[in-house]
Amino acid sequence: MSDQNQPVFQIQRVYLKDMSLEQPNSPGIFLEQEPPAMEVAVDVGAEALAEGIYESTVTITVTAKVGEKVAFLVEGKQAGIFEVRNIPEDQLDPLLGIGCPNIIYPYLRANIADMVTRAGFPPVHLSEINFEMFYQQRQAALAEQQQQASSGIVMPDGSQAQH
Repeated sequence: MSDQNQPVFQIQRVYLKDMSLEQPNSPGIFLEQEPPAMEVAVDVGAEALAEGIYESTVTITVTAKVGEKVAFLVEGKQAGIFEVRNIPEDQLDPLLGIGCPNIIYPYLRANIADMVTRAGFPPVHLSEINFEMFYQQRQAALAEQQQQASSGIVMPDGSQAQH
């Protein structure tokens, strides 16, 4: 086997693509004694940029509330550019949906913790994410959507007409 056919997986760049912070109830929220309740949403994405070059992204949205008041909302999108060549087609999607997010997520965790601290709140330490399980859940949801779509025609009002 020649070197030209060897699998290639290289990180080209890891970067912070987007970061936003909202504190709609500051400064009054700092007077609250109750610790905020946290909600965390996760999303991943990948797209081809050029032949064998892909961008993978992980987006985290953290919403902290004290009662019904939002203490802060921070959203960060960390991205990476990866060179991926000579990888079997059936392994490409899992690599982009599991392997790449595992590489870039630690950077995003640090950036979110830093942003929250700079906003005047105690740092948020996000948990590890099992991107393999996350990927499998997304695949199952997509398969279910495709099955529902193929079992009937979706009408403009959202109902399904059987064919």
